[in-house]
Amino acid sequence: MYHPKFCTYVLYSLKDHQFYIGYTTDFSRRMSEHEQGKSKSTAHRRPFVPLLCEYYYAKKDSLRREDYFKTNAGKRTLRLMLKESLLEVKRAKS
Repeated sequence: MYHPKFCTYVLYSLKDHQFYIGYTTDFSRRMSEHEQGKSKSTAHRRPFVPLLCEYYYAKKDSLRREDYFKTNAGKRTLRLMLKESLLEVKRAKS
């Protein structure tokens, strides 16, 4: 069995306290790009904490999940799903 390669991920900005939701086939590389400010859409929002990374075998499934998380309902779901993690991140920051 091989590992699924399509990843939908959620980062949390310690600067503006908002989520960044993305898709990649190489999470380590993509996280490094975010940390180094190589992504225009996130450079000004650094630093980030990775909160969630879901892997899928089908690209379409991963992109559908990314689209959902970007909706208001999806963001509400994330806040409920990650309630304890968000509290831990906020505690560690202070």
